[in-house]
Amino acid sequence: MASTSSRSPLIYSFIFTIAVVITTISATEFQVGGTVGWRIPATNESQLYNVWASRRRFHIGDSLHFRYKNDSVTVVEKWGFYHCDSSNPIAFFNDGDTVIDLDNVGTMYFISGDSDRCKQGVSMMVEVMSPVPVRYFPPAISAPPEGSFSDVAPSPAQVMSSGDEPEASPGPDSSDSVLVSGIAVVLGLGFVVLSL
Repeated sequence: MASTSSRSPLIYSFIFTIAVVITTISATEFQVGGTVGWRIPATNESQLYNVWASRRRFHIGDSLHFRYKNDSVTVVEKWGFYHCDSSNPIAFFNDGDTVIDLDNVGTMYFISGDSDRCKQGVSMMVEVMSPVPVRYFPPAISAPPEGSFSDVAPSPAQVMSSGDEPEASPGPDSSDSVLVSGIAVVLGLGFVVLSL
């Protein structure tokens, strides 16, 4: 059996490993524009990048991967975004393959460093949210409290769809199960290490 002093480094390294794995599992790298990349949109898709960004949830720890040719990516303030002005950039990249980490909550603004390309739609605003919260599902109440308002509004379990079949409640999405599985694996490994 190991002494308490020899277990201390194991415990600290286990805690550090858990923190790193949880952060890694929950972070996502988004390919800006998907397969299209960072380019001038077609005439009928001038809002291509804002529509693309509005269909995703960005959190602190995620990153944006820009792929482009003969262009640049400029991080600007709100005014620079709306005026396609890159003269006072927060950051400027022109390597053709840029990864930008999202490390602040709030709106981030990206434009092409070329104002003509920006005016043609090579611009995007992204709303960055706090880290992914751990969802808590409280236990169901076995019996309603006395004097409840159950006669006024039915509970979700009592609501029926048009086919008189109970509606399925939405469960956690696949990213939640990946996160939970990753945490379970790390905790399992940690218990093995600590029992040595």
